[in-house]
Amino acid sequence: MKAAVYTKYGAPSVLKIKEVETPIPKNNEVLVKIMASSINSADVEMLKGTFLGRLSGLFKPAFEILGSDISGVVEAVGSEVTLFEVGDEVYGDMTGSGFATFAEYKAVDEKKLSRKPDSLTFLEAATIPSAGVIAFQSINNIKSIKPGQQVLINGAGGGMGTMAVQMAKAFGAYVTGVDKSVKLATLKSLGADRVMDYEMENYVKLDTTYDRIVDCQALFGPIKYIRRLNADGIFYMIGGSVSSLLRVGIFGSILSIMSTKKVGLLLGKPNNKDDIREIEGLMQQRTLNPVIDKCFKLDDIVEAFEYFETGNFVGKIVIDMADNK
Repeated sequence: MKAAVYTKYGAPSVLKIKEVETPIPKNNEVLVKIMASSINSADVEMLKGTFLGRLSGLFKPAFEILGSDISGVVEAVGSEVTLFEVGDEVYGDMTGSGFATFAEYKAVDEKKLSRKPDSLTFLEAATIPSAGVIAFQSINNIKSIKPGQQVLINGAGGGMGTMAVQMAKAFGAYVTGVDKSVKLATLKSLGADRVMDYEMENYVKLDTTYDRIVDCQALFGPIKYIRRLNADGIFYMIGGSVSSLLRVGIFGSILSIMSTKKVGLLLGKPNNKDDIREIEGLMQQRTLNPVIDKCFKLDDIVEAFEYFETGNFVGKIVIDMADNK
């Protein structure tokens, strides 16, 4: 089978399309013919070998094939599989399951997969497993957003952010979306009540306070964030610098103990079935629609990663595996 393989850290150009052995499913696994995947920030971290990217492999990649989102068709089943049959359409998040979705096939533990709703295309389904679930958990974790509450999403124009904006609106929140100026029109079209160009305004320096802040690009310490929260407000860091991650993770926990406000990291729970059902419900109601900026074939994955690194995309960048040549 074809796969995008890398054996050393570096720029997107280190990715090479190679023929590798097709995996054989174990007794509890299904073999999925992958129809689509999508790029996440974690893929770039692992590709470049940043501090976070090297946690699984210090000197060389621990996983030679990147990709966590998967949507596809069950092609074979192990002897102990009971949840799926050949021909079933499925999707899921392979974080913690060897990644390797930038390939034509993947052997997957059946418990890591959900049935793909008929209403979703494979391309749309590939946007949900990582970004959609994290977005839902950032809005719904600890306590759900209530109608009229103030929600700010920094990095709102990305894959997770565009979903979080729609989810917060579905819960009835007043939503502020922060991102590059080129993305603000899309955020308004998704329902954001207010948009903010981060190059013109820094929300941590303004006087406005919020009931929930979800920050995909956190750069500051927890004290700056806690000042922007209302009483009982929650701040979740989804992405940002390593120094900020450590500060929020350590000192944010201490500040949270001393206050009714909560500042911390969101530790996502991949493939949470209850969350996935809630997300599917929002999609059936058409209050949540995946935003796909551009699709690339597997052979063009270097170009796809280069485009991702520009940061100018809105929503998700999808790798379309159907009939890849």
